[in-house]
Order: sequence, then C-alpha cells, then structure tokens
Amino acid sequence: MCGTRKSSLKRTSYALIVSFLCVMINFGCKGKNVEIPSEIASSSESLYRQGERYIKKDPERARIYFRQIIESFPKDFYAQQAKLAIADSYFKKGDEASMILASAEYREFRTLFPFSPSAPYAQYQIGMTFYKKILGPGRDQTKTELALEEFKKVLTNYPTSEEAKNAHEKIQDCENKLAAHIFQIGRHYYKIRSFGAALNRLGGILTGFPNFPDMDKVYYYMGDSFYIGKNYPQALSHFTKLISDYPQSKFAKKAKKKLDKLEKLRKAAEKKAPIKKDVNH
Repeated sequence: MCGTRKSSLKRTSYALIVSFLCVMINFGCKGKNVEIPSEIASSSESLYRQGERYIKKDPERARIYFRQIIESFPKDFYAQQAKLAIADSYFKKGDEASMILASAEYREFRTLFPFSPSAPYAQYQIGMTFYKKILGPGRDQTKTELALEEFKKVLTNYPTSEEAKNAHEKIQDCENKLAAHIFQIGRHYYKIRSFGAALNRLGGILTGFPNFPDMDKVYYYMGDSFYIGKNYPQALSHFTKLISDYPQSKFAKKAKKKLDKLEKLRKAAEKKAPIKKDVNH
C-alpha cells in the first residue's frame, strides 16, 4: 500500500511538472518575436522547410514554424510531421526537462492524430523518454516502471508495428532492471540476517520476473535463507533447482556443499531416531 501511494504521488508530481513546463514553453514562444513572411505563412510545406532549416542551429525558432503549421493547418500532413519534429527536438536535447516536454508532445500527437501511421512511433517514444532516464538498480525505479508501462501500450495498441518488436526488447530490459533492484534489496536483507524479508523480496522475483538473468543467485539466497532458518525441505528444493537449471553457476557449487551438509544432517537424524520394536515378536 505504501509503495502504491508513493508511486501515485510521484506520478502526480510528474504531471504537475509537465503542466508547468508546457506553460513556460508557451510563454517563451510568445515572447520570441519571429516575423514569418506571408508567402511562407500561407504554405504548410514552406513553413515545415523553414523549421527543418533551423532545427539544428536554433531549435526554438524551428519550433515556432512548426507550431504555426499546427495552428494554421491542423489537418494537414505537415501538421503531423511538425508535431513529431517538435517532440523529437526535445527528445534529442536529452535533459530531464526536455524529456518531460518530449513526452507531453508525443502524447499530444497521439491525441491529435490517433490513426496516423506514426502513432506507434509516438507511443514508443513516450516510453523512451522514461527509459533514457532510468537510474541504476540501487536507486529509485519510478522511471523504469513508467517506461515499462508505456512500452506495454505499444504491444497492446500496435501489436503488428515495427515498434512493437523494439518495445518487446525494452520491456524485457525494464523487467530485468526492476528484478535487479528487488534482488539488491533481498540480498541486503539476507546479509543482515533478516531472512523472512529476504525471502519475501526474492520470492517476488520468482513469480514476477521469471526471465531474470541472475536467477541462479535468487535460488541460492532463498535456499540458504531456508537452510539457516532450518526449513530444510524448502532449502533442499531451492538448492536442487539451482543445481539442475544452472549447473555451471558458481552458486551451484555452493549449493552442492549445502546439500552435502543436509545429507549429513539427515543421516545423523536417522542414527538418533529410536529403533521401533516389532510388537509381533
């Protein structure tokens, strides 16, 4: 519940930042005085070519031409191109504020042109604005969660698109990053001997991220947590799974040593067990 509340607060804060930046951008556009000759202003293609001319050396000026197309020719082919060009210009800049604005522009493109052939690209790019800002596994993973959510929309809404193939790869990578984050937390609990918390975290990887590339480590730390807690049947199960599925892992060698100890414990327990007398003799 606490994690969900934090995630909701972060999303709300993100939405407020987007709104604020969009207002500032609109203010800035009005503040910059660019005179557009009538012969250019009357043609969507001419406006677009002017935008292309300035996009590298003066992106802000280029966006004014692009926005003029959207305002004067909202249904035109070049209006779609202009909207994407604005979004791409922010995306290429790459800083945090620009990525937020790029995301807002791509979303607006999907709203304005839902049936455009470029709609899958716009949705994919929304995911990329978050993906490019993902932090390491030891840090906050809100951007990873947001990227994953947007990439999944590509598969849902545009399953046959070229972007769907790329989105599938990004989804797997995002899931691996989330699993790596959870793994670090689980291993931390293991190291401080809070084995119940460790098992809770690591078990979530087994059920939620079955393709995690470091699954051998997950099985080992879970098995050893059970072992130390004297839950030997579960320890046996996890160590056996590790050895059978990841025989070349260095953790498999550690698991074999633990299994040898379990076998010695079993034999010792059998020796201590009282011999049952046959009541018939």
